[in-house]
Amino acid sequence: MGVHVIKMPDIGEGIAEVELVAWHVKPGDTVVEDQALADVMTDKANVEIPSPVAGKVLALGGDIGQVLAVGAELIRIEVAGVGNVKEAPPAPTPAPPAVTAAPPPATPSPPATPPAPAVQAARLPSDKPIASPSVRRRAWELGVDLQDVAGSGAGGRIMQVDLDACAARGMGAPVPTARVPGYAERHDEQAVPVIGLRRKIAQKMQESKRRIPHFSYVEEVDVSELETLRARLNAEHGATRPHLTLMPFLIRAAVLAVRQFPQINARFDDEAGVVTRHGAVHVGIATQTDAGLLVPVLRHAESRDLWESAAEVARLANAARAGKATRDELTGSTITITSLGALGGIASTPVINHPEVAIVGVNRIVLRPVMRGGAVVARQMMNLSSSFDHRVVDGQHAAAFVQSLRERLESPATLFVE
Repeated sequence: MGVHVIKMPDIGEGIAEVELVAWHVKPGDTVVEDQALADVMTDKANVEIPSPVAGKVLALGGDIGQVLAVGAELIRIEVAGVGNVKEAPPAPTPAPPAVTAAPPPATPSPPATPPAPAVQAARLPSDKPIASPSVRRRAWELGVDLQDVAGSGAGGRIMQVDLDACAARGMGAPVPTARVPGYAERHDEQAVPVIGLRRKIAQKMQESKRRIPHFSYVEEVDVSELETLRARLNAEHGATRPHLTLMPFLIRAAVLAVRQFPQINARFDDEAGVVTRHGAVHVGIATQTDAGLLVPVLRHAESRDLWESAAEVARLANAARAGKATRDELTGSTITITSLGALGGIASTPVINHPEVAIVGVNRIVLRPVMRGGAVVARQMMNLSSSFDHRVVDGQHAAAFVQSLRERLESPATLFVE
């Protein structure tokens, strides 16, 4: 039998280190060729490491949450035949130490026990316990009811030694008070390691807030006509085309708005001092998953109609939630849209997806009374909460960009006019 050491492979794209986020095997397990051994995390994508050999797992090369360099030992597997490493010869067994006679240890004397209190006549419930203030204070601290303590002092006076005896017998533990369900005190704690995707999210958010001077702009949008159009399109084409949510309309509005404001559809390399304005509109779609927030990218939104965008958004969201999104699908966005759907609140201050310069946040749609033509009418209203990088986007341009989005969403026919 031999030992085969599997080292952390170079998974390309300049990755120098990865984080170990899951083990699929443990020492003693038998594995076959191509069986998944571990999951590692790169910038945002999980990568599964398969076994190139069959054998028995001897040792794991790291703990969950540990960062491993490319080339570091990942796992050791015992294989049939010759492995890829030489095992070190076994260390010589040391000679047993000489046995010398030793005097028998002295038998320790038993610890002193507090004297048993003198037997006293039972105290009637109406009798007040006799005790000094110091004894009463200590009894209160111990949680002992003096009515239950037989005093050994003169006239049944309760002494400190009586409290010592109570403590030795385990008296004094507070009796739980009956409480209404849901109001009981809790003292449990849970330490949750910040590893894997959650660590990457934390690092990304911290980097964005540290490097980018954010400013946010909130605008109210009347989406009544848009919602009417969306419902009609789904009713007419729902059997043959993908279901339309609000997102494809937002994407289309963003595609048209950035033609007016190309400085919004950009990425800022602040180390090189270069802003790159992109003709292609690669829209990041912030997606909540069980593992945390991911941003899969809808590429070339400018070339897609509503249904193509809807189908691709659904595909990307499913891949992200299943943990199957590739690195290419999670990188390269030029502007991001984030939405909490029905939980979207009234307003929010979304964090820019560095190194982009803008993010559009979508709040929930609510039916509200508004003035139209001198009358109060019910309209479906929604707020757009957007954040911008103030280093390269002026407040006036940011406001004008959001107004362009609003105008197109409030008059949805303009979404289809070039």
